[in-house]
Amino acid sequence: MKKEYDYIIVGLGLAGISFCEQLRKHNKTFVVFDDGSQKSSTVAGGLYNPVVLKRFTAVWKSDEQLPLALAMYQDLEQLLGVKVDFKIPVYRKFASIEEQNDWFAASDKPALKPYLASGIIKNENPAIQASFGFGEVLHTGRIDVKTLLEAYRKYLSEKGLLRKKSFECSEVLNNTDSVSYKNINAKHIVFSEGFGVAKNPFFQNLKLSPTKGELLVIHAPDLKIDFVLKGPVFLIPLENDLYIVGATYELYDLTHKPTDKAKNKLLEGLKTMISCPFSVVNQVAGIRPTVRDRRPLVGQHPVHKNLYVLNGLGTRGVMIGPYVAKQLYNFIENEEELEPSINISRYN
Repeated sequence: MKKEYDYIIVGLGLAGISFCEQLRKHNKTFVVFDDGSQKSSTVAGGLYNPVVLKRFTAVWKSDEQLPLALAMYQDLEQLLGVKVDFKIPVYRKFASIEEQNDWFAASDKPALKPYLASGIIKNENPAIQASFGFGEVLHTGRIDVKTLLEAYRKYLSEKGLLRKKSFECSEVLNNTDSVSYKNINAKHIVFSEGFGVAKNPFFQNLKLSPTKGELLVIHAPDLKIDFVLKGPVFLIPLENDLYIVGATYELYDLTHKPTDKAKNKLLEGLKTMISCPFSVVNQVAGIRPTVRDRRPLVGQHPVHKNLYVLNGLGTRGVMIGPYVAKQLYNFIENEEELEPSINISRYN
């Protein structure tokens, strides 16, 4: 006898977890397939930051994304019994007087005023090279994505809702009002497998432009900072004098193998920011499901109406994931229109 669910979810990164949380919130039944092959969420720095610090502009939909994301992570901490949301300020290192002036101008704009402190912070840490000081971004933090993924996988496993195996699209049978997959009947399937969607026969036409990202973890006992430092690279404090250094953007080498090229590039940027001794203790790589127009890929298959995609979160998945998951849920269950900028129909 076949098992009955409202949803099958394929992929358990930030997109998959965000959609599962919509389903759990609305008492929908679901089962998740994830083979652990996609690493983009695993190697994410996990920052939520409402400002694009290269250009001093607001992140797309940040006013709507941030409250949704913070509420979801708070719920997940209570559900899973783990700490994943760490509030921490982001300091943007200034390279010149001109950058300071650009910061002042940006902090006066209505869209950025809530997020940019107007003053300049003087550098008093001898281990940091920042003669022009810093600007502070407000309402920022870090999601411990690795801990979240591990805890959520454990939670689903204990509930009997996780299948640790690859999903075989060739086994999907589309019926009029449902879909069948081996011994499962479901009303809908949502594919949230990140870069893996490139091999999905139902959504191969999507304009995914994946980028490889690499991070370092360094040990720097003399650095002693309790904020994220943004210069040529991000420097994110962990515990025990460990720091994440990231991240690179590689278009052509789409393997999960760390490279010396990326390591050297990150170290080159890091050495313009700090002057204290450090050692590299780890290096990781993953493939981000990025999109050329920098908008997520959300929507319904044009023919198979019970199949959906939730993908393309790019580099800001911790903020975007909950927002687009809610959009897709309301599209499926409440017949609310998707925003045109994220709807995959924009490629038809």
